[in-house]
Amino acid sequence: MEIIQALILGIVQGITEWLPVSSSGHLVLFQEFLGFGTDVAFDVLLHLATLIVILAVFWKDILAILRSLLAFRWDENSKLLFFILLASVPTAIFGLVFHDWLVGLFSNLLLLGVFFIVNAIILFLTRFAKPAKQLNWWKSIVMGVAQGLSIIPSISRSGATVSTGMFLGIKKEKLIRFSFLMAVPAIIGAFIMEAKDLAFNNPLPLILGSLTALVVGYFALKLMIRTIEKGKLYYFAYYCLILGVLILVLNLIS
Repeated sequence: MEIIQALILGIVQGITEWLPVSSSGHLVLFQEFLGFGTDVAFDVLLHLATLIVILAVFWKDILAILRSLLAFRWDENSKLLFFILLASVPTAIFGLVFHDWLVGLFSNLLLLGVFFIVNAIILFLTRFAKPAKQLNWWKSIVMGVAQGLSIIPSISRSGATVSTGMFLGIKKEKLIRFSFLMAVPAIIGAFIMEAKDLAFNNPLPLILGSLTALVVGYFALKLMIRTIEKGKLYYFAYYCLILGVLILVLNLIS
């Protein structure tokens, strides 16, 4: 991987990892139309960059959870941890059972376009959501299922989990914390699975690309949080719809 290619992919990953437009879907597009590919080492470093971004943005919440855990207190923070672990169960099942089959769909540009449109519909429908309720155990499981389904190409993890939480009526402040903190076990799991095949042939571009993804991702996550707070998640639906239709048209005429 060349340095310029790694930097471009780092910027794209940093933006699309957090905004609800599907980083995996955009990676497929870059591979298909620009010939940009990634290797296991780059994927592993991107997972690490993603984890660091979450720690940097939500460090106060993570620290509060750890304090409650170490003090053996059953409060809002320990309850949040319980819900995160509960949500991780369906995510892990989807990741282990369906991962290879769903990843195989990435080579199908027609499906890529279709699922970008599906992602757009999901995001647009959040315009009508009325968040006013609390998080509970069964809502955590439903959001874990949504996170598992985001393995599907062009379905955004952040978009799927936040949208599902909004449909379930979870209050925005709680939803923001839960949706992004529930990604931590999934990221760690993916990191462990891919790290076993780790090999650095040319580390400089990979490290620079990952650092770029980290910095860009920090600001992208901040933007995503403000978007959720303002109830404007559906704005991204228009981009996904246009992109999905464009992919379908290019696929049909090629």
